[in-house]
Amino acid sequence: MKAVKIILAVVFLFSVGAVSAQDKKVEKKPKTSEVQVVFSVNMHCEGCEQKVKKNIPFEKGVKDLTTDLSKQLVTITYQADKTDKAKLKKAIEKLGYTCEEVKK
Repeated sequence: MKAVKIILAVVFLFSVGAVSAQDKKVEKKPKTSEVQVVFSVNMHCEGCEQKVKKNIPFEKGVKDLTTDLSKQLVTITYQADKTDKAKLKKAIEKLGYTCEEVKK
């Protein structure tokens, strides 16, 4: 009889621990807001365009990137809590291009 009480106590303790561990897993981080910015970039050829496409997506917080070589535009969707327009502009300029934000 005493052994049964001990087993029940151990099972109870494990079940309480499992519930609190599950409660921790349920907590979710709030979703970050995604922001879009359009830059006018002095890309002259497909090589320039490819250089931007290969490098900028690796910047922290970048979610999407599109380019339009004929209009010399780069559109970047990014997480506002991870980066900002100034950092993205600087990243493009590090590749050797001039870059200005296009105001909508």
